[in-house]
Amino acid sequence: MEALGNDFVVVDALRQRPHLPAEAVRALADRRRGIGFDQLLLAEPPAHLGADVRYRIFNADGSEVEHCGNGVRCLARFLHDSGLAPGPRLRIETEGRITETRLEDDGQVAVDMGAPALEPGRIPLRAAERAAAYRLATSRGEQEIAAVSMGNPHAVLRVDAVDTAPVAQLGPEIERHPRFPNGVNVGFMERVERGRIRLRVFERGVGETPACGTGACAAVVAGRLAGRLDATVAVELTGGTLVVHWPGEGRAVWMTGPARTVFRGEVELPGPAGR
Repeated sequence: MEALGNDFVVVDALRQRPHLPAEAVRALADRRRGIGFDQLLLAEPPAHLGADVRYRIFNADGSEVEHCGNGVRCLARFLHDSGLAPGPRLRIETEGRITETRLEDDGQVAVDMGAPALEPGRIPLRAAERAAAYRLATSRGEQEIAAVSMGNPHAVLRVDAVDTAPVAQLGPEIERHPRFPNGVNVGFMERVERGRIRLRVFERGVGETPACGTGACAAVVAGRLAGRLDATVAVELTGGTLVVHWPGEGRAVWMTGPARTVFRGEVELPGPAGR
């Protein structure tokens, strides 16, 4: 499946029990010898009452991460298209929370991304106290960032133009910066007007991708807290546009965008040892 060029393999673990250790994920992610994807999504039976499905997210390097805005839209679309959804609204269990999705009449998927976490300990970011901006020492000098968690950590840098932003240089350096103990996704945001921004995102464990849903939400939160953006913002990414709505602190962020199936297939996976 793909959402604005961010591509996924969605594995049905509701009607089967696949064995997917990290090495199997890495093999499937190989775009020449496997299938190829930015992330693999595993749809499983929910562990909590009130949820329709649980999903887990694996990066192409085999690491498991907490949340993916483009991925959850693809998962919702997959469940609807497969006849596994009870209706237009779904409650999807992710790491630590329930995410609500809504299939819109035009086929796009709206997602309740939850309220952003801004306290350093919840991001997590090594900082004495919460601040509107933090300064990071890098090989290109000190960089001012906003730090937001949308279920996964994000550093957002304001740039004059995303086309010339040093994504390839600063992205991997900030991703592994010692002040982010779990690593961080890095967004480079250009404000066009109060209701529109342009964004490039270097994703943790993946690299730069055409689109990042949680990154779009984090960028809008950062821009709103700086007083530079309206409540509803069109976020233009390399792969297309998402619409993000955030009324303000303590409120949930809603993100709306497309998701579609590219192809379906079957693949042989090695079983656990002894099977």
